[in-house]
Amino acid sequence: MNPLKNRWLSWISRSGKMLLLFASIAGVGLLLVALSGKFQRKVDALASASKSNLPSDAQIFEVRESLQPRFETAVGVIKPVRESNLASKILARVLEVNVTAGKEVTEGDVLVRLNSEEQVSRVRQAESELDSALARLQLASIEANRASQLIATRSISQAEFDTTQSALKTAQALADRASRVVEETKVYLDYGIVRAPYTGIVVDKAVNPGDTVIPGQTLLTIYEPGNMQLVANVRESLALNLRVGQSITAKLESLEHQCTATISEVVPKADASSHSFEVKATGPCPPGIYAGMFGRLYIPLEDEKVILIPSNAVQRVGQLTLAQVAQGDRSVRRSIQTGRVYGDFIEVLAGLVPGERVILPTTATRGEP
Repeated sequence: MNPLKNRWLSWISRSGKMLLLFASIAGVGLLLVALSGKFQRKVDALASASKSNLPSDAQIFEVRESLQPRFETAVGVIKPVRESNLASKILARVLEVNVTAGKEVTEGDVLVRLNSEEQVSRVRQAESELDSALARLQLASIEANRASQLIATRSISQAEFDTTQSALKTAQALADRASRVVEETKVYLDYGIVRAPYTGIVVDKAVNPGDTVIPGQTLLTIYEPGNMQLVANVRESLALNLRVGQSITAKLESLEHQCTATISEVVPKADASSHSFEVKATGPCPPGIYAGMFGRLYIPLEDEKVILIPSNAVQRVGQLTLAQVAQGDRSVRRSIQTGRVYGDFIEVLAGLVPGERVILPTTATRGEP
């Protein structure tokens, strides 16, 4: 066969295969474009998927801007306003512990008893020394009275008289000192009984019967449950505008409790790492509140303008958020984007502008945002 003819046939075969490959690729591309809707008529994203005539009895709400308060939250923790660590003032052995963690106690209740035998012995010793001092004082007083009678008849010298008067004053001073020692030892004797300083709840019990405690060692921790505070770290640009006595909104997340609290303290020292100030707020305590619970302070900012419409004017179809908009005598369904909820109204972030009118259901809420 002619070599030239063979090369010609080979080239035609390769060209055909390449054309077939290109045609296949082009066909697949056109199919993908068609499936993506490239050849279909485009619809505006905010335009209605359907239009209908506006009912004659339709309720209309005119879209307008509204001033709403704006807040910034500060995370905090619940702490008691009044919390006490009850410590031992003497070196002694623990005899009784009458409470456990979580127990409610009343002011004056005996919480812990310590072995006070040593203090009892000191009281008795001090009382004996007081009796001895009083006896010496009595004797010195008799001698001073006798010297006063003798000096009048010049039976003793002035020096002897002065000596008896000095002895009387010394005996009086020693008796007073012994009396104060007795009072002091009795105070130490009272340290053997640890009582509740106020009505509250025991947080922690740090000792048990048989333990030996030293002065300053914590025995119990107690706090007043009816007097709590929310302590939060507030960034300095906001904290500097807060004042003691100012009302502020606080919320306990776990209890879903929100109330108006009062700022009781703004600690005048900023945290160097977070550049924030510690702010304390007090308010009415709901049942079931405990130290360490999570809460928030709502720091007021400047009011902001928002677009609000009634919540029942919003329709949700799948993942779409829609509203019926009145355009002339037509009702147009439009896609919108919503934000925060304000009671019976909801914020519109996109899709509506002030002056437009939305159609409400027949059971629409009438009122002002």
